[in-house]
Amino acid sequence: MSRLLKLLILSIFFLSAWGCAVSGTKGVMDMGGESQVKLRQIQTRYFETADKKATMESAIATLQDLGFVIDKASYELGSVSATKLAGYRLRMTVNVTPRPGNRMTVRANAQYNLQAITDPQPYQQFFDALSKSMFLPAHLEESDNIQLLKYA
Repeated sequence: MSRLLKLLILSIFFLSAWGCAVSGTKGVMDMGGESQVKLRQIQTRYFETADKKATMESAIATLQDLGFVIDKASYELGSVSATKLAGYRLRMTVNVTPRPGNRMTVRANAQYNLQAITDPQPYQQFFDALSKSMFLPAHLEESDNIQLLKYA
């Protein structure tokens, strides 16, 4: 009986020691808390609109204007994926999510040859073009209405 007890205690010891082992390699999801937050700030913008459809249409048009080819788009998921092939493989996915208070969250994720892009410049370029794309139609419609009132 004591041999069985020793074997049981020894097994528990080895199992608990094995369970506490830490891998020496960094995990895929371990990017570091602070750098992950900074990347999310670079990738995300908020727009004052409740129109998800118009926001997605603007995102698609912006990607196309920047030379991307649309791979997939889903209004239900609020997602657009596009690829730019010009001597390299740049892929961008844009997610549009409604927020309370008539706002939309737009988050863009870019990859270069399957490696996440952490440089803010491509994101800034996309969001600058998207802001202009969303601003222009709204003001064109507004000025069209003013012109109609002027001549009525």
